[in-house]
Amino acid sequence: FFAAADGLGSIAIDTTQLNMSVTDPTAWATAMNNLGMVPVGLAGQQLVTDSICVPGFDPSLSMMTGITPINPMIPGMGLVPPPPPTDVPVVKEIIHCKSCTLFPPNPNLPPPSTRERPPGCKTVFVGGLPENATEEIIQEVFEQCGDITAIRKSKKNFCHIRFAEEFMVDKAIYLSGYRMRLGSSTDKKDSGRLHVDFAQARDDFYEWECKQRMLAREERHRRKMEEDRLRPPSPPAIMHYSEHEATLLAEKLKDDSKFSEAITVLLTWIERGEVNRRSANQFYSMVQSANSHVRRLMNEKAAHEEEMEQAKESFKNALTGILTQFEQIVAVFNASTRQKAWDHFSKAQRKNIDIWRKHSEELRNAHSEQLMGIRREEEMEMSDDDSGDNPSKKLRVDDSALAAQAYALKEENDSLRWQLDAYRNEVELLKQEKGQLYRTEESLTKDQQLQFLQQTMQGMQQQLLSIQEELNNKKSELEQAKEEQTHTQAMLKVLQEQLKSAKELAEINGHDESQANEINVLTVALVNQDREKNSEKRSPGLKSEKEALLIGIISTFLHVHPFGANIEYLWSYMQQLDSRV
Repeated sequence: FFAAADGLGSIAIDTTQLNMSVTDPTAWATAMNNLGMVPVGLAGQQLVTDSICVPGFDPSLSMMTGITPINPMIPGMGLVPPPPPTDVPVVKEIIHCKSCTLFPPNPNLPPPSTRERPPGCKTVFVGGLPENATEEIIQEVFEQCGDITAIRKSKKNFCHIRFAEEFMVDKAIYLSGYRMRLGSSTDKKDSGRLHVDFAQARDDFYEWECKQRMLAREERHRRKMEEDRLRPPSPPAIMHYSEHEATLLAEKLKDDSKFSEAITVLLTWIERGEVNRRSANQFYSMVQSANSHVRRLMNEKAAHEEEMEQAKESFKNALTGILTQFEQIVAVFNASTRQKAWDHFSKAQRKNIDIWRKHSEELRNAHSEQLMGIRREEEMEMSDDDSGDNPSKKLRVDDSALAAQAYALKEENDSLRWQLDAYRNEVELLKQEKGQLYRTEESLTKDQQLQFLQQTMQGMQQQLLSIQEELNNKKSELEQAKEEQTHTQAMLKVLQEQLKSAKELAEINGHDESQANEINVLTVALVNQDREKNSEKRSPGLKSEKEALLIGIISTFLHVHPFGANIEYLWSYMQQLDSRV
C-alpha cells in the first residue's frame, strides 16, 4: 500500500540549513518560550554528547561540506548510534530544518512508550503532526534517518513512513517526543508533538519471511556440505565376475603391492556365490595364490620382531646409561649432605639440596624398577625358549662387564626395595598401634555409656515393676469392693423379702406390731453392721503421723504443679525437707 508514494524519493532537499547551534543560551531560551515550555539545560552546556546524537543530525557532518554519506553496512561506521547507558538520561538537542524546527522534550519526563517491534519492521507510525504539515516537510525531516521508500499521509495528522533498511527505524524512533514547529509561526495548526512508533506492515513481514527462508536454505546447504565432508568414503565398487576379470585378479593376487585390493574382490565374489562347477578350478588357483602370501607375511613378521628386539636392546642400553648417571647424581647429593660440606651451606641451600636429592632418588628408583621389569621379561622369555630347546636365542646371554654392572645394580635395587618394604611395615605398625589406642579410648567411652544406659534401664524397669504391683493391688481392692457391694445388695434383697413375708404373716395371723418393729430393728442393725465392715475394709487407717505428714506435703506439692511433676523432682523436694526420706 506504499506504492502510491514511491515517487517521493527523488525530492531534493537543501540541507545547508541543518545546523544545530545550541551554544547560544538566549536562542535556546527564546525557542523554548515560543513553544510555552520551561527551558531545561544549563547556559552554554551542550545538551547531548557526540556519541549519543544521531550522526545524521551532527553539525560536523553537514551536507554543505561535500562529505559523502556514511555506508551503514561498514562495521563500526553505522548510522545507528550505540545504545546509551540505561542509568544516564539522554538529553536531546534542537534540530533545525529548512521548513521547520524540532524542539526536544523535557528530559525529566519519562521516555515515550513504544509497542513491541514486529519482525523485520521497516515502517514507522508518526502521529501528532501539525495540521499544516505536508508530505514534503515530513520527508524533509525523516529523510535524515535514511532512504524513504514510501510515505502515506492521513487527513488526521498522522502518517506511515517506510524506510529502505531496518536500522533506519531506530533513528526515526529517536525523534519521538519532539515538538515540531513549521517556520517561525506560533499558530496552533503549525505545531504539534511527534509520536513515532513501530508499525506492522504486510510488506515488511513478507520480506522478513523471505529472508528467513533464504537463511534457512543456506543453513541446510551448509549442514549438508558439512555432513558430506565428514561422511566416510564409500568402499570401491566391486566388478562382476567374468573369466577375463578372474584372469586379471589372479595376476593381481601374485603382486604384493595389489594383494590387499585383490583379496577383497576375491572374498566378495565367493560371498556372492560365483563359485560353481565350471569356475571351481579358477577359484582354487586364486585361493592357492592367496595362500602363497602366508609365508611372505610370516617373514615380514619375523623381520619386524627382529627390529623390535634391536630397539628393545638399544632402549635397555640407553636406560642403563641414564640409570648410571642418576646414581652419580645421587652420590653427589649424598656427599653434599655429609658434615664436611653440609655445615658450609646456608639453610635455604640445604633445603634445596634435600629436595633435589629426594627427587633424584625417586627418579632413580623408578628407572631401576623399569629396567628390572624389562630384565624379568627377558628372563621369562629366555626360560620359555630354554624349555622349547631353541639354540638360536641361547646365544644372547652375555657375560661381559655390562652384565656384571647390571647385576650389581639389581642387587642394590633389591636392597633398596627391602628397605622401603621395612619402612612401610613400620609405618603400618605405627598406624595400627595408634588406631588401637584410639579404639581403646573409644571403647572405654562406649562402655561407660553402655553402663549408664544399663543403670537407667534397670531403674526404669524397677519403677515399672512397682507401678505394676500398685496397679495389681488396686485391681484386687476394686474387685473385693465389687464383691462386697454385690453381697450387701443380695443381703438387702433377702432382708426386704423377709420383711415383706413377716408383715404379711403378721397381718394374716393378727400378731401385734411389736414383732414387726423387732424385725425392722434387726434388719437395720444387720445393714449397719455390714456397712461398718465395708468401711473398715475400704479405708484402712493411717499407720503413723509421719505418713499423714508426707501425704499432706505431697498433696500440697501436686496442688502447686497441676500438670504433674517428675518422681525425681518430687523426691529431691521431699529430701530437702527431710533427709531421712
